[in-house]
Amino acid sequence: MTPQLGLDTFGDIALDTEGHPLPAATVIREVLAEGQLADRVGVDVFGVGEHHRPDYAISAPDTLLAGLATTTERIRLGTSVTVLSSDDPVRVFERFSTVDALSHGRAEVTVGRGSFIESFPLFGLDLEDYEVLFSEKLDLLAHVLREEPVRWEGTVRPPLAVDRIMPPTESGRLPTWVGVGGTPASVVRAARYGLPIIIAIIGGASAQFAPLADLYRRACEEAGHPGLPVGVHSPGHVAETDEQAAEEYLPHFIAQMRKLGSERGWPPMTEAAARAQFAPEGAVYVGSPETVARKIATTMRTLGASRFQLKYTNGTLPHEQRMASIRLYGEQVIPRVHELLAEAPDGPVTDPADAP
Repeated sequence: MTPQLGLDTFGDIALDTEGHPLPAATVIREVLAEGQLADRVGVDVFGVGEHHRPDYAISAPDTLLAGLATTTERIRLGTSVTVLSSDDPVRVFERFSTVDALSHGRAEVTVGRGSFIESFPLFGLDLEDYEVLFSEKLDLLAHVLREEPVRWEGTVRPPLAVDRIMPPTESGRLPTWVGVGGTPASVVRAARYGLPIIIAIIGGASAQFAPLADLYRRACEEAGHPGLPVGVHSPGHVAETDEQAAEEYLPHFIAQMRKLGSERGWPPMTEAAARAQFAPEGAVYVGSPETVARKIATTMRTLGASRFQLKYTNGTLPHEQRMASIRLYGEQVIPRVHELLAEAPDGPVTDPADAP
């Protein structure tokens, strides 16, 4: 079974030559070019994340993916993530089944709560309903994904009784993943619905998440959905050498983490703490193609994962360096990961193609 190696971006706002934030429109066009390059160099999946804040340009992933659907040939097009709590499951399906049509069956969606809360007040939702919004909307989405008549009732929207949601996919199947953090309840819920998971690992050692992946597989067996794939999403950057990669990435990574830390009450990140994340056991995949490939292969073996998605953007990292990273990832990292996993007796245990 061949593993899938992908890339993710949130459309991070970089700076112009004078140190000013680029217009969001410019960043969106840069992401389009990045996705097109990823397609040309053999990347398997390209994911764009939904955010509603000034440091990220992408708030409508499906619209951007529609542009990529008609300008790429083979790459799968998805999200990382779609914030289901503040969206409507029916509209999510309608938008992504449209992207699926435009791309000749290459669309998918990853739904989750998201790591930011700006969408709740933006769309008039109460944070006190955080849990019920996601749980009920995931339940409705699971019904919609069957592409059969829907009869559903809940508390977060009026009851739904409809015989068909348009447009249906040509295959009768829109691949849908659930993005999860470190919460056991989240992976058990995804297993109950028969949905594969993407584990977001943005801090700590990937090995710490092995029990979570094992719990998911046990829950899948108990729910009658054995063999569903597990994916991993983590940040990183590839350059010709370890030294070049760290030099390019560090200032942007540290600045971004300090900004997020100031919002969330974390202590300011130091350079030593950042570099510790680049170590083999860390959660950030920064280095030469060989270094990054070995670290990815280790993570996939440790978690029994069959997909890895590298968030190749971080803060103000410029477009030119992102493009170089994408090229190295597609041309050198991906083939090397395949080689390394082929050498391992305990490689990926499931095929992403098995995802519902």
